[in-house]
Amino acid sequence: MDIVFDAELWVWDARRADTWTFVSLPADASDEISDLTEGSRPGFGSVRVRARVGATTWTTSVFPDKARGCYVLPVKRAVREAEDLHPGDTTAVTLEVLTRPA
Repeated sequence: MDIVFDAELWVWDARRADTWTFVSLPADASDEISDLTEGSRPGFGSVRVRARVGATTWTTSVFPDKARGCYVLPVKRAVREAEDLHPGDTTAVTLEVLTRPA
């Protein structure tokens, strides 16, 4: 399952000093991921994905964010630096869901 969307980078309020930066997945994509992986999600409800932003691809997990009502993707510093991205910027994101139902 591949998901393609544009999203704005934002900093997690609880860890502002560390600049943990994320993008939020669209609600419909979050619902699809939740349906696809129901019963097979490990701790924290995380789902393994392969993410691509610009020319940078990496393997990570998306996490459910109850406050936002969707999954969120952490965008690590190396990716932000390689793609010259900063909080508030909007970028195209491609996700491949790696977790398969049991």
